Parts: sequence; structure tokens; C-alpha cells
Amino acid sequence: MAQVKKIDSNFTGLRYAEEASPGVLPPTPVWIPLEPNSYDDFGGEVTTVARNPINPSRQRKKGVVVDLEATAGFEQDLTQENLQDLLQGFMFADMRRKDELTSTDTSATAYTVASGGDSYVPGDLLFAKGFDEPTNNGLKHVDSGGSATTIPVTETLVTSTSQNGTVVRVGFQFDAGDAEISAPGGGVLPRLTTTTKDCRDFGLIPGEWIYIGGDLAVESFNTAGNNGFVRVKSVSQNEIVFDKSQGTMASEAGGSKTIKIFFGRVLKNETGSLIKRRTYQFERTLGAPDDANPGDLQAEYITNCIASEFTLNMQTGEILTTEMSFLAGQHETRTAAQGLKAGTRPQIAEADAFNAANDVARINLSVIDPTTSTPSNLFAYIQEGSISINNNLSYNKAVSVLGAFDVTAGTFEVSGELTAYFTNVEAIQAVQDNADVTFDLHLVKANAGISIDFPMLSLGDGLANVEQDEAVTLPLELQAATGAKYDPNMDHTMLWVFYDYLPNRADT
Repeated sequence: MAQVKKIDSNFTGLRYAEEASPGVLPPTPVWIPLEPNSYDDFGGEVTTVARNPINPSRQRKKGVVVDLEATAGFEQDLTQENLQDLLQGFMFADMRRKDELTSTDTSATAYTVASGGDSYVPGDLLFAKGFDEPTNNGLKHVDSGGSATTIPVTETLVTSTSQNGTVVRVGFQFDAGDAEISAPGGGVLPRLTTTTKDCRDFGLIPGEWIYIGGDLAVESFNTAGNNGFVRVKSVSQNEIVFDKSQGTMASEAGGSKTIKIFFGRVLKNETGSLIKRRTYQFERTLGAPDDANPGDLQAEYITNCIASEFTLNMQTGEILTTEMSFLAGQHETRTAAQGLKAGTRPQIAEADAFNAANDVARINLSVIDPTTSTPSNLFAYIQEGSISINNNLSYNKAVSVLGAFDVTAGTFEVSGELTAYFTNVEAIQAVQDNADVTFDLHLVKANAGISIDFPMLSLGDGLANVEQDEAVTLPLELQAATGAKYDPNMDHTMLWVFYDYLPNRADT
């Protein structure tokens, strides 16, 4: 046996698995890899108390362990995939998915699924990923002739009976001339109208963002403002009403155009029975203590972890990063001889991080105006910003329990900070007026993206920063609240949309 003298940080690793119940893993847990840049309060902090009786020697007795506070905190870059699963824990909710199905077989013209294939109809846009054969991945157009177990597409696939992949509905292409924009103005919000398609089939909800327009001229409207990101206010059989839009929309007939729209999976803080509390275990491997057996890893585990605080950081000239912290019940260690806990450990998927220079398609802060989808932005550019979630967790401790036996969740608190370049006094006035304000941010990279929306918030700070030889800046504090005051159907504080596919034109 050759004991190592030290273990470098580059030989450590971080993974997590969702628990079946607090502190209990499922029979075969999946340990999902993470890519931390740094750690913050990761482990178990022990509290000891020493006896200190009055005695002539003036010496204390040896201390004993009386408490343990376990936490898991780390920072990592933001990519398209690495936030989605864990974010459900911070939002105390399930992701709202649009017909995501596992496919194991492919023919030359169709994907085979166990069930649910009949939820796909001609015109649907399907995105396939995870297949070993590259041709079977990517954006596909659903064809006619499908069934519960087959999803036909117009593209040619590579036949296989041994591939595992995922298909998800990411959009729709309307028949020629079926999609039109109605934007009469005069306080009437713009909308997309159809003659034959039932828009309720898309599964859209109030507050959700979608993207209008494909890359080909025939797939998008002629008026530039009719394409781009739009927020859904309401959906009925033959129309989708928008209350926020990337551009100024104008009435336009569909003509012979086959307009495409794109949407994603939605995550928002839910109410009532839809609130879901998750617990996790984090596994940090700490290298092999014996260099003769490099595969025998030691590790520490943080168990019964509940998502506590989250921050998304945006700074000029930097990669977007996230900070996450979890409150936990216990801290465990395992020697190399004991080995790691059982389960599957997939490899990490390579992905580029979003950056603040090229990947922010839109960032908007405006006073709510129910008569228009394009109220004036309160700034042109920002210098830096952050978005935070705080579940206001607190430990539950009891006699006979070392550590915490549970955690209580407090108010779901969403906030943000922006340092904007000052252009006019409207933002300062909005702070003083305690105006109803809304915020949205859209990230696009490599034909995928993320939207973040606050339907209702109030502003704070607003003290202009004037320094010699520098641009005037305006720090703003954002305090989000339920959007029910604006619209009872937007009774959430924060909503995310994750797009598996967006057209090239979205990245402009």
C-alpha cells in the first residue's frame, strides 16, 4: 500500500442524486455530474461544547459534539442543460413538459415509442436528442400516419433497434396562410389568429414565452416586429394573445406563409397541490488515498439536502455563473475500502456556457402597461446584474438528533439587482411612484435558449451614481411578487422557459 501525501482539487468530483424520500435514495440512483468552479460551505460543521467546571486547576474538560450543520454550496457556469433539473428543487415545482418521450427504435421514417406517440400531429416540430446516430438527432417535422407507438417525420432517419434517445415537441408549423397577426392598436393587445388550428393543443399557459418565426422567409412574417420572443397572456381555440413582445407588432395576413412558432418546457413556482418539495444527496469524491489503486475513491455525502438559495450572475465580459446552496440533514464519509454508494454515473455532456457579450438576446425592465405589448424599456444597457431565489429555509432540530431532522421552508423570495446605464429619469420616477414593473431576460446560444420572466415587481434604490469621467449609472433593486395583481392567471412570481430548439434568427 502506497499512501499518497496529498490529494489535489483536480482529482475531486461532484455529483448529485434525487432522493426517493428525505434521506433515502431510490434503489438505483442516478448520480448526475456537475462542474463546480468553487465550493462554499460544503460539508458538515460540527459544534462542540467543553465542560468548564470551577476547579483549582483552571482547566476545561474535553469537549463533546453537540450539533452538526450540514450544507452544500457551490458555483458553476450556466449552460443550456446543467441547471434545469436542480432548478426544480429551488422552484419547489415540476417542470411542465410538452410530450417528452423516450425512443429506442427508429425506422427510416419514424421514431418508435412505448406510448404517447399519438399526441404528435402533422405540423408539430419535434426535437430529437441522445441518439448515437447523429442523423436521428435535431429538428424534425412530424408527418401524417402516426400512432400511439410511432411518430413519423418527413426527414429520412437511420434505421436502428438499439438506440436510446428522447423526442420532445418544440413547436408547430402552420398550414399556408393559416397564421395571421392582428394588432389593431387602440389599447387592444396583439394576437396570432388561425382558422383551422386549435391553439389550445400547444399546452401554453399565461406568462409563458414563445418564439415566432423560422429561418426561411416563408416561415416568418414580413413585418420584423411580428417575429421574435412574445409572452402569452391568454389562449383560446383560434388565437394566442400577447402582452409582451420583442418588437412592435402590426396586423399582417398570412398569405401563403407557413409560419413556425417555437416553445419549450416551463418551470414556475406553483400553488396548492402542484407545489413539490425535493431532497437530494450530494457526492463529492475526494480522490484515491492509495496510488496503487486509483479507482478506489473516498468520498463525502451531504444527505437530505433541500434547495435554499440560488443566484444567477451577469457581468460585462464574463461567463454567466450560478451559485447554489442547500441546507442538509446529515454529513457522511466513506473510505476507499467502503467505496462509493451504488447507482449509475453518466458522463457529463460537453456544453458551452452562456456569456454576457453574445448570448443575451433581450433584457427588458418596463412599467406595466396593459394596453401595449411594447412599453418603454427603463434602460438601454446594463453593466451587471443578478437574479436570486431564496426559499428562507431554517433547520428543525430536536433532542436525541445530531444535526437536523428536517427543514422548514419560508417565503419564496425572488429578487434581483441591476446596474443600468442612466438615460432618463423614468426609472427613478418608477421607483418613487412604486410603479408596477415587469422584467424579462432571454438567452440564446447554439439554437437553444432560456427565458426568465417576472410578471410583477417593485423597484428600489434608484440613486444615480455620478463619478468624474465615467458614464452615469443607476443601481436598481428588484423585488418580485405574484403576478395575480396584474392577471389572476399569472399567479406566480417567477417563470422559466427552456427551449431545446430555436431558429438561427433568434440569435441576433
